[in-house]
Amino acid sequence: MTRDFDTLIVGAGQAGAQVALSLAAAGYQGTVGLVGAEPTAPYERPPLSKGFLAGTVERDALDMKSAQFWESTGVTMVTGREIVHVDPEAHLARDSHDTAYRYRTLVWAAGGTARSLPIPGTNLQGVYRLRTVEDAVSLRSALRTARRAVVIGGGYIGLETAASLRQAGLVVTVVESQSRLLARVTGSDVSDYIAHRHRVAGVQLHLGAEVSELWGRDGKVRSVRLTTGVNIPADLVLVGVGLAPNHLVLAAAGAACSDGIEVDERCRTSLADIYAIGDCAAFTSSNLGEDRVRLESVQNAVDQAKTVADALLGKPRPYVPLPWFWSHQYDIKLQTVGLQNGHDRAVLRGDPATNRFSVVYLSRGSVIAVDAVNHVRDYVQSRALVATRAVIDPDALSDSSVQLKELA
Repeated sequence: MTRDFDTLIVGAGQAGAQVALSLAAAGYQGTVGLVGAEPTAPYERPPLSKGFLAGTVERDALDMKSAQFWESTGVTMVTGREIVHVDPEAHLARDSHDTAYRYRTLVWAAGGTARSLPIPGTNLQGVYRLRTVEDAVSLRSALRTARRAVVIGGGYIGLETAASLRQAGLVVTVVESQSRLLARVTGSDVSDYIAHRHRVAGVQLHLGAEVSELWGRDGKVRSVRLTTGVNIPADLVLVGVGLAPNHLVLAAAGAACSDGIEVDERCRTSLADIYAIGDCAAFTSSNLGEDRVRLESVQNAVDQAKTVADALLGKPRPYVPLPWFWSHQYDIKLQTVGLQNGHDRAVLRGDPATNRFSVVYLSRGSVIAVDAVNHVRDYVQSRALVATRAVIDPDALSDSSVQLKELA
């Protein structure tokens, strides 16, 4: 069977769903197909490690839109189907059930897959990853009987999950291979503060530590063994060591790929009439430096989706990102604007002991990123500084009694 669409969107996550929503809202006259690998309509992922796991957000509240809304858009949604082959010359895609899709334009928004660890024991019962709602449902169910949890990975997902598990009453240990938490995304001031708050909450931290094996008995995980010989008891293990972009199908079709699918300033791949957006897309931008970046964030997914939708509506424009991220852990609200990679100076505003402070990251005197911890005002006012790469005297920045907007 072959189905024909003017626009075929592969991936029903935040990026893919946003393309469909933007096209529908603008009155796009072409036919739109939205094919998702998961057996469910589009839903919000950020609450999975926070509100949903904690039990304050239920499954129905995760849905982006109701079934009735999707029907009203005219978008043809196909769930539980993975696109496994693309023929760019024939403008044809094929799914895991051998259904073919003929397209005029293909938007690849297939996201990524939670990475595994190349060690023994990862298939034991009680070992989880957290990428899909199905993962989150299984993990939440396990909290009823689990007592000791080990989280492998000190990034956003790992730490948000550790906070939720600790608040659920479990004994929690975090193992991180880097020398500090959140090492890829923030500076030492914020890392140290987050580590302190987790320790105060009762979480044990093993930093600069590598896992050698997940050991089990009767098919169930019982402990996490480190290369140092330390053995950590566990009846629940979360592996949160990052995301692998889903790019292999387009790579096999001839698309240029590195850490993700390489796209230009309009999110176009090297293949004719094929775009790539979201977690799987590696792009360059003049305001983010010369290197390609791949951003795993709601902001990036939504903004790239709107860029592609505009192109399909005959209004092409470049994607000029202003990255922003957030994380909730305990009563901590960490908000970030910009990318701190490559900064040569970090200016602390306020005192971390007060649980309200921010850090401004500079490169050659220009503001490139800001972390705000429980400091919404600094976060909001810093957006303009990052967008314009404002040059501000570091001594003036360090005076937290002066609002950032006054320094612009």
